[in-house]
Amino acid sequence: MGHLHVGRDMKALIRSCSGTLGLLITLAFCISANAQQTAQPEAQRLHAYDMNRESFLLGTVVKFESSSSTPPIGAHVILQTPSGQVDVHLGNAKVLQAGHLELNPGDNVRIVGEPLALGDSTYFAARIVQKGAQAVAMRNAKGYVLTPASTLTPDHKQALRGVR
Repeated sequence: MGHLHVGRDMKALIRSCSGTLGLLITLAFCISANAQQTAQPEAQRLHAYDMNRESFLLGTVVKFESSSSTPPIGAHVILQTPSGQVDVHLGNAKVLQAGHLELNPGDNVRIVGEPLALGDSTYFAARIVQKGAQAVAMRNAKGYVLTPASTLTPDHKQALRGVR
């Protein structure tokens, strides 16, 4: 009977060790994956918008497309700057419309944003587009593209809820 008791204890010990071993393997995998994420090269970090890296472009509109097929998808403006032409991703063209801002060839504009990586190339992500005294936010402070609904004030949003 004592022999049977040792067998049960041994099985319980094996089950306990197997569970602990599985937990340790999972933990080691998570630590390894986290280390890979924190060891990103500079180009990879350019995928995330950071207001600390913002700059601005001054130039003349060469071409405006409200719905370009050039990645990233959305509105683009080709801007002639002193250092050459720059393709600027604006985001949602309806945000410009909601802000009553039109971009036409020959318009002088100031665009606040930053260059971001996309594959092997970079593009200039616009956060604010300014033409004369008029300015429209195209992205929020975290770099997310705004929609016309996100540019509404809380009073406007409340009024629209009542319209349904």
